[in-house]
Parts: sequence; C-alpha cells; structure tokens
Amino acid sequence: MVLISSIVNGIAIILAGLLGCLLKKGLPERISKGVMQGMALCVLAIGVKGFFDGENMLISILSIAIGGALGHLLDLDRHLNRFGAFMQRKLTKGESGSTFGEGFVTATLLVCVGAMAITGSLDSGIRGDHTTIFAKSLIDFVSCLVMASTLGAGVAFAGVACFLYQGAIALGGSAIASFLTDAMIGEMTCVGSILIVAIALNMLGLTKIKVVNFIPACFLPLIFCLLM
Repeated sequence: MVLISSIVNGIAIILAGLLGCLLKKGLPERISKGVMQGMALCVLAIGVKGFFDGENMLISILSIAIGGALGHLLDLDRHLNRFGAFMQRKLTKGESGSTFGEGFVTATLLVCVGAMAITGSLDSGIRGDHTTIFAKSLIDFVSCLVMASTLGAGVAFAGVACFLYQGAIALGGSAIASFLTDAMIGEMTCVGSILIVAIALNMLGLTKIKVVNFIPACFLPLIFCLLM
C-alpha cells in the first residue's frame, strides 16, 4: 500500500501532539536537548547509509551545485519562512497569547520541509520501501512530543498536513515509477541523503545550512541520468 508510510507518520505526529499536551510544564531543557541530539545522530546515520546508493559521484556534485544555485536564486527558504509566518498570523488572529498557531506551523515545517519527507515518500511510491518514512515517523514522534509539551495541541494537527503532503509525493512517485531506471532512483536517493546529513548537522547546531534551498537538487539526477 503506497500510503501506509504516510498514514503511520501522520498518526505518530497526532499521538505525539496529544501526549505532549499532558506535559504542560514542558520537559527540562537538559532532557529535551539531549533527546533532540540523539535524534540528530539517528538522522545523520540515515543520511550516511543512503549516500552509498549512488554510483556516479559526478551526478551528485552537479545536482547539488546546480540545484543549490537554483534554490538560492529563487530563495526558497525565505519564501517558505514567509509563508509559515503568514499562516501563523492567520491561525492566531484574535487569540492573544495563544500558541496553537505557532505549534501547528512550527511542527508542520519540521515534519514536512526536509529531504527525508521527499526522498522517503518517493521511496514509498517508487520502490515500495517505507524504511525512511518509518524511521522519520519515530523521529517526528519524539520531536513533536517535546514540542507539544511547550506549544500545545496545535502540534497534533501537523499530522494531517504531513499525511497530505507526503501522501501526494508518494502517489506521484508511484505514477512515474515505471519510467524510472534503477540508476535514476539510486542517484536521487544519494542526493537526498546528502541533504539529510545537512539536516542532522543543523540539528546538532554545527551548521546553519538552508537545506530547503537545495530541494531542487533532488530531482536533477533524472535529467543527468538521461544525458549520461
């Protein structure tokens, strides 16, 4: 079932949001920080593992270089943040001091915007491999649990957005699966995994890479594989 991984991920986020509301005073900072660092290491391991699916390093380099240039030219990161701020203003309109909108927008950006959401959903749709999204579901569960303890029930509603977003990508991947070669899939996974490593480095506070600006790179291997 193509959508099974998206369903699991959505449910994990909803449960985390609801359980997190029970921790009204929030978790001690040292605990939440330690947990998030542990999740970052898991993300790093996933990225390193997927990197070796690629066979032509030249394709990865060209994809990251050209895709990154395109993303920075379009300034995707800034536009996404502006959209998030817009949604937050709309959701919190007339709710003085409410964190519902902030929780929803922050959690939605966390679980939807990233290479794991895209590459994992493509894996589900194209190869029927749900491993990445299942791993992401566990990471999202822990992350959203910590977040909901501070920002409240809005975090849980991000599960619906996550399901719709990843489900659409998975269905799209399933539709084009017959046109993709093993080389294309491997190179896309490799490039996506490089971005996953970048996410982990950001989570650890070692870098401030605007990973969203590199999202176009995930799709360029399709073109380069045809040319090469």
